[in-house]
Amino acid sequence: MSAPVLVEARDLEMAFDVSKPWLSRVIDRSPRQIVKAVAGVSFDIPRGQTFSLVGESGCGKSTVARLVVGLYRPTAGKVTVGGQELARMSRSASKGVRQQLTMIFQDPYASLNPRWRVADIIAEPLRAFKLADGKIEQRKRVDGLLRQVGLAPADGDKFPHEFSGGQRQRISIARALASKPDFIVCDEPTSALDVSVQAQILNLMTDLQRELGLTYLFISHNLSVVAHVSDRVGVMYLGRIVEEAPKVELFTSPRHPYTKLLLDTLPDLSMEKRNREPVAGEVPNPIDPPPGCHFHPRCPLATDICRAQRPEMRVLGNARVACHHAE
Repeated sequence: MSAPVLVEARDLEMAFDVSKPWLSRVIDRSPRQIVKAVAGVSFDIPRGQTFSLVGESGCGKSTVARLVVGLYRPTAGKVTVGGQELARMSRSASKGVRQQLTMIFQDPYASLNPRWRVADIIAEPLRAFKLADGKIEQRKRVDGLLRQVGLAPADGDKFPHEFSGGQRQRISIARALASKPDFIVCDEPTSALDVSVQAQILNLMTDLQRELGLTYLFISHNLSVVAHVSDRVGVMYLGRIVEEAPKVELFTSPRHPYTKLLLDTLPDLSMEKRNREPVAGEVPNPIDPPPGCHFHPRCPLATDICRAQRPEMRVLGNARVACHHAE
C-alpha cells in the first residue's frame, strides 16, 4: 500500500521581472524582460519519503524550494501541504500549517544569527509557535535537540563562529526539528561541507527521517548525494522537470538525453571502458529560451520536431519524461 501524498505541486510557475529601470527602458527603447525561473513544475511527495530535484546551477531548483515553503508566492499553479494551500491562506490562518514545514539552507553560517547563542537560535521556533512554557522548558527542549543531532547540551551557550561547518549544519537541523515538522525542504544542505562531513550529515538526516517519519524535498546538483538519500528523483532543466522516476530506475535506465549526460559525469569506480559524452554547450539564456525543446541546442538526438515543438510530459512505466525520443 502506497503512502498518502503529503506535498503536492501542480503547474508551478514563477516569473521575475529583471528589466532595467523604467527611465532606462524609455531612453533605450527597450522592452521589459521577464525570466521564467519555474515554468510548469508538478510533483507529489508521499509522506515519509524523499523527493530530490537535480540539475545544473540556474535551472530553478532553489526557486521551487522557496515556492514550496511559501517564501515566494507562485505566479501560477499551487502547492498544497497536508491538503492545504499556503498561498491562499492568511498569515494567521496558515500558522498551524507553517509549523509543520521548515527549511535547511545551503550555507549553515549565513543562516544562523552570529550574535545569538546556539540555545537562542534553536529556541526561536519554540517561542514563535509557543511550543514550550518558560525558559526552563525551552532549555530542556533545546538540550534534547542538541543531543538528537549529535552535539552536547553545553554547546547551547556558544556562538555559531565557534563551530565547524558540519557542526553548524547540525545546529541548523536542530532548529528545523524544533517545531516538530512533518516536512523539511533541504536546499543543498551539504554542498558547503567537506566530503567526509557530508556523509555524516546525510546519515544523520536519514536516521532522523526513519525515527521521526519526516518527509524531505531534497535540492542538490550532486548526483552521488541524491543517489544516497532519495526515493524518487526529478531532473530539472531551464525551469522544467524533464524526467522524474524512482531513484533506482533513473540511475540505471535514464530516458531523457539530459539525464544520461548528467549521469556520465559520475566517476566510474568499476573502471569500465565506455564512451562518455560530456554535456556540450551552456544553459541557454532563460529570458529568451530556444523554441521547441529547450535542450535541443545541446542534445545529441535533436531532430526537426525537437526544434519546433515542445515535448509534453509523458508517463512511461514508473517514470515521467518530457522528450520526443524517450523510447
